[in-house]
Amino acid sequence: MLEIRTPKQGRAKREIEKRAPKLVENGKKTLILHGTKTSNTLYAVLTEIYHLKKDNSVKYSRRNDNIRPFESSGETSLEFFSLKTDCSLFVYGSHSKKRPDNLVIGRTYDHHIYDLVEVGVENFKSMESFSYDKKWAPQIGSKPFFAFIGEGFESVEELKHLKEVLLDLFRGVVVSNLNLAGLDRVYVCTAVSSNKVFFTHCGTIVPRMELVEVGPSMDLVVRRHRLPDDNLRKEAMKAAPILAKKEKNVSRDAIQGKIGKIYIPDQQVRMKIVLFGIGDTALPNKSKGLMRERREAKIKGDRNKNVVKKQKQKQDS
Repeated sequence: MLEIRTPKQGRAKREIEKRAPKLVENGKKTLILHGTKTSNTLYAVLTEIYHLKKDNSVKYSRRNDNIRPFESSGETSLEFFSLKTDCSLFVYGSHSKKRPDNLVIGRTYDHHIYDLVEVGVENFKSMESFSYDKKWAPQIGSKPFFAFIGEGFESVEELKHLKEVLLDLFRGVVVSNLNLAGLDRVYVCTAVSSNKVFFTHCGTIVPRMELVEVGPSMDLVVRRHRLPDDNLRKEAMKAAPILAKKEKNVSRDAIQGKIGKIYIPDQQVRMKIVLFGIGDTALPNKSKGLMRERREAKIKGDRNKNVVKKQKQKQDS
């Protein structure tokens, strides 16, 4: 029997609640780690990626011998580190004679490998190699723009996959509203060929339409990539059902579209007639004083008729 351990301290309970599934997920964290061998160029690349995502990334400095992406037996340690640090993105750097300056960018779902993209780094230029005024330097935590130039990002499968991974890696927290005053950086990706992309980082000042290259800058050559399995993709793309608020007295028809019912309240005409005293119908109960006046008027009218009748009889006689 497997033992299920539950946290006993409040700090551990709060940490588990942060990692629990939510309708609106937290921002994706990035895990940056090294392989068995890394060159100076690759070490600088990983360091600058960490500085670009310093507010939402974790960097391991020790070498890892057991991590081998694209191999089923070499991804166990990578998934363990993803679970330990609660990171859904990772950047893994390694260097060998067969694949020099090799960079593997991947995503995880439920702390299992989702997809992978392997690129080679060429013509790397660090931030220190660019000279510019400090006012062009982007601020930490600002939201970036992305510019993907080239038809390859829409037609070539490898570049389409690389575009998705780069967007997830550098876009940060997803927001609904954005202040234009905070837009001070642009990532420019140019498709040079069917497997090569020129990647650079530029700074800007709003409202000036001018870009200054602030680094880093490098060429990314796509070597291998692995798309997620169809079943895993369907499971990862599931979204919580949104319970729409029910509209009263509204129905929808395929032909007529949206149909609504309008209810007109009772106008209470009878009550208005009673209040304003219009006509005889306004008095549902006849008062006794009015009945007495009518009776007296009738008696008086009869007396007058009798007097007139007697006078006519005397004149005739």
